[in-house]
Amino acid sequence: MRPWRAIGPERLKSFCGKVLRQRFARRREVKSLASTLWEAYRRLFEAYGPQHWWPGETPFEVIVGALLTQNTSWRNVERAIANLREADVLEPRRLYELPPAELEELLRPAGYFRLKAQRLKRLLALIVERYGGSLEMMFAQPVDRLREQLLSINGIGPETADSILLYAGGKPVFVVDAYTKRVAFRHGWVEAEADYYALQSLFVDSLPDDPALYNEYHALLVRVGKECCRKQRPMCAACPLQELLPPGGPREPECF
Repeated sequence: MRPWRAIGPERLKSFCGKVLRQRFARRREVKSLASTLWEAYRRLFEAYGPQHWWPGETPFEVIVGALLTQNTSWRNVERAIANLREADVLEPRRLYELPPAELEELLRPAGYFRLKAQRLKRLLALIVERYGGSLEMMFAQPVDRLREQLLSINGIGPETADSILLYAGGKPVFVVDAYTKRVAFRHGWVEAEADYYALQSLFVDSLPDDPALYNEYHALLVRVGKECCRKQRPMCAACPLQELLPPGGPREPECF
C-alpha cells in the first residue's frame, strides 16, 4: 500500500477543477439529450397525432392483451379477446375458474395458446388470490412492489409487466420494446449493448413522471418503428426524426 501523502493546494485545485469540468460536461450532455428526446416527441406527435393506446375496452382487457401479444400481432390478440368476450369470461374470477382446456381453445387465435393459457392462469392467480379479483386493490400497491410481483410470474418479463402498469394501471412507467431500442440506437441516444433498464432510464431521466406522456411517446415510437425505422432497409427520408440522426447517418449494429 502506498503511504498517504497530503495533496498540495495547487494539485487539489487542479483535481477539483477537473472533477467540476467533468460534472458540468455531463450535465450539458444530459440536458442536450433531454432536449433531443423532447424534440423527437414533438416531431412524432406533429407527424402522427395521438395514437389512442392501449387498444382495450377495460383495464382487465388491457392486462390480458399485454400478455397475449407476446410473439404475435395485435390482430390475433383481438380475435382471442373476442372469443373471451363472446364466452362471457372476460373478468378475473371467471377466467381464473375456467378449465384449462377451455381457456386454451379460446386463446388459440393468439398462437402458443397452451403456453399463454398457463401464463395467464398464473397472472390470474395473483389478481384473484392476492387481491380478491380487484384491479383497484392491485393497482393501489406501490409501483415497485407490484412490478416485483408481476416479474415473479413465469413468462412475464419487464416489457409485459411495464405494459400492465402503464396501460392498465396508469402508472408512470416507461415501456421499452424492440422499436424503442432500434430508434434510440440509430439516433445515437444509446449504445447497442444497452439493456432494458438502461433504455428505460434514458426516457425516465429526461422526461417528467407523466403516464399520459409515457403512453403517447411509446406508442409513437412503435408507429415510427413500424413505418420508417424498420429492421431492414429503414425509410429515413420519410421519417419525422431524420433531422435528428447523427451526422454520418443512422447507426446500424449487427444485432438489428
